[in-house]
Amino acid sequence: MPKLIADSDMIYLRATPIPRALESVQQAFWGFYPPSARAADFPAPTILTRTPADETLFPNEGACRRFAQLSRAFAQRSAEKWNDTDEMKYVDKQIGKWMPADSPKVAVDSRPRLSGILDTINSTDVHGPETKLPKEFYDPKLRFTIDKICVEEWYSGYTESQEYRMLGIGSLMGDIVGRMMGNIERSGGDGLVEIGGDGDQVGIGRGGEKRIRFAMSGCHDTTLSAVLMGLGTYEGRQMRWPPYTSHIAFEMFRSRKKAPGTSDLGLSAAPNAKPGQKRAGQGWWGALFGGLAGENDQQKRGTLGRRPLSELTTGEKQKLDDYYVRVRFNDEVMQVPGCKQPGKHLEGDETLCTLVSTRDTPAQWLPC
Repeated sequence: MPKLIADSDMIYLRATPIPRALESVQQAFWGFYPPSARAADFPAPTILTRTPADETLFPNEGACRRFAQLSRAFAQRSAEKWNDTDEMKYVDKQIGKWMPADSPKVAVDSRPRLSGILDTINSTDVHGPETKLPKEFYDPKLRFTIDKICVEEWYSGYTESQEYRMLGIGSLMGDIVGRMMGNIERSGGDGLVEIGGDGDQVGIGRGGEKRIRFAMSGCHDTTLSAVLMGLGTYEGRQMRWPPYTSHIAFEMFRSRKKAPGTSDLGLSAAPNAKPGQKRAGQGWWGALFGGLAGENDQQKRGTLGRRPLSELTTGEKQKLDDYYVRVRFNDEVMQVPGCKQPGKHLEGDETLCTLVSTRDTPAQWLPC
């Protein structure tokens, strides 16, 4: 990324409709590029939002009845498992006297729910003394217990059920994979079309948009945990609820090998694309939902998009050679179990997954 920018044409910014998510991405971007790193006439960047029904930046129970049904089932299972345990009795002994009269006992499914109590504890703990709760709420044993139970209630489904992963976080993972493919192919699927480029020319939009090099999305704790649990990065470890200011970074790398006659990304331009020629399905709808909007539409265009690995030809798979993906959570490099096998990571570093192995899992997590 350049140290000084004059515009945001190579940057993809997005946020959920929740105001705090929009504010987070604004503040994070300004921190990434403060005034000293921006030209004096730098225009306000575009931040994309979608309607709640189309949102993929969090597990969207409101848009998927089946996912909502599964979520309720896992929550009920956690209530039945934990409500009468010694751990919950300890929590209730510490803070039960502050529960409302119509729900006097602390429980997974009490009112407020245990997860709501966790939210309140975490929120008040990062603010000043004016918002602090009684000291019993910050007891380390109590917080550890509540955290453990709530993580199981909300996220165990991602480790136990493929359907839960598909419906809960599959659409977002598909978006991420699709943007990686769009970046490689210079097809506009990297987010270029979505931010305003119309794809008339390879990698260039009418408003000056360029190939996207950096994408940032304002999302939620439920997004981060769903991704981490879905990828299995906490295999063998106890996951904690993500603290404030947490983030996940997906980094795509290319080896320095470059064949003669290829683009700066080591690949030729998108198949059959000519300057000034508009490609079929390359409007904003096609960019977002091309793999779903028509039968074999992406195959007809010759693009990789979100097509399952099993549908790619040998030649198409070879386009992904020498590309690697790394996942970091709060700047800790995470190990994805599916990348440990020989041939699925960069030799000597199991945390650098081949792009082919990265596609092999998330690309098949379908939307609701």
